[in-house]
Amino acid sequence: MSRDYEIVRRETVYEGFFRISRLTLRHALFGGGQSETLVRERLERGNAVAVLPYDPWLDRVVLVEQFRQGAIDSGFGPWLLEPVAGIIEPGEQPEAVAHRETREESDCALGELVPMAHYLVSPGGSSQTAKLYCAQVDSRDLRLEGHGHPDEGEDIRLHVVPADQAIAMIDSGAVPAAMSSYGFD
Repeated sequence: MSRDYEIVRRETVYEGFFRISRLTLRHALFGGGQSETLVRERLERGNAVAVLPYDPWLDRVVLVEQFRQGAIDSGFGPWLLEPVAGIIEPGEQPEAVAHRETREESDCALGELVPMAHYLVSPGGSSQTAKLYCAQVDSRDLRLEGHGHPDEGEDIRLHVVPADQAIAMIDSGAVPAAMSSYGFD
């Protein structure tokens, strides 16, 4: 089977906090030939970096809690626990974003970044990828509230939890963000 596809047309149909593109395309079929012309919208979110801050001396994980509008109708509620995360801006390297976002969201200094995963977030409707790292931090004496950029609508609280408790929280669904579950495989 050929893995060919053709983008007939690409247009931006919305540009705001996010951007939405509309693709008109055709692709090869497993049984041979080409699909009909399809029209699909795609969320252009930008690629993300996430960091799971881990304190190996105390066997604790640092998670951030913040309001996430995308989770309002999810059944989980909009206040989510998740790793530190941020969007890679044009010209930035993922590792630099990891350090910047960790400083902004938790005021932690990171040790060596250890790559854990690189995946498509929701390829059925979004172009976004996520790179997930783990890094050593010292979790003693962290300020738990007042993190993030208020001018960007961020109000972040830290949760410093034993690693086994964090794993149990993921297993129970208390930490539903996909980036979190990759961190404990």
